[in-house]
Amino acid sequence: MGLLGVLTSIKDRAEKFLNEKNVVTDFLGKVEEKTGIKKKVLAVGAVSLTGLYLVYGYGASLLCNLIGFAYPAYYSIKAIESPCKEDDTKWLTYWVVYGVFSLGEFFSDIFLYWFPFYYAFKCLFLLWCMAPVSWNGSQIIYNKVVRPAFLRHEAAVDNMVSDLSGKAMSAAENLTREVLSTLVKNKALVTPAPPVPQPETKSLPSSSIQAPKAAPSELRENDKRLFLG
Repeated sequence: MGLLGVLTSIKDRAEKFLNEKNVVTDFLGKVEEKTGIKKKVLAVGAVSLTGLYLVYGYGASLLCNLIGFAYPAYYSIKAIESPCKEDDTKWLTYWVVYGVFSLGEFFSDIFLYWFPFYYAFKCLFLLWCMAPVSWNGSQIIYNKVVRPAFLRHEAAVDNMVSDLSGKAMSAAENLTREVLSTLVKNKALVTPAPPVPQPETKSLPSSSIQAPKAAPSELRENDKRLFLG
């Protein structure tokens, strides 16, 4: 397919998208009603402004990631809801390549950040990976790079994943056992011991014999004797 065929395919795809019923076309339709400018012109202007912003604008990384995520996520949901499985394979392939690219970008971002027009080229790369053409970027990268590497190391990766999952389960069981034993010990230390019953003390019987009380006159006579000597 030559360059003319590529441009024709992109043009047809864009016109099909503009004729569909979605959030973008509804917004462009409302703008067209208010301004009188056709949706095609508005779409071309929006794409041009997006390209300029990716080159010179602040926050180009966020915009680039939104372009590489929002459109594929929307059509991935439509693919899941549709009975056809071909589009599922197409978008699954895109997400695999997108994940591999994001992993490589994580380690090389400190160097690629200073590359001129990096986010503009990244956006073009993601658009190529999701393009509806026979030389789709995600299909080429998956078939030429990802799939051969996966088939070559599939057995080793499966063994490693199995070992890691077994060790993770064992560690989780040991951790759960230690936590439960610690909780049981703490509960035993915090719970107060039952009170020890005290023996009952028996009171002694009071004496029923009382000393006779002296009469008041005798008390006065005794006081006088003591005073007089």
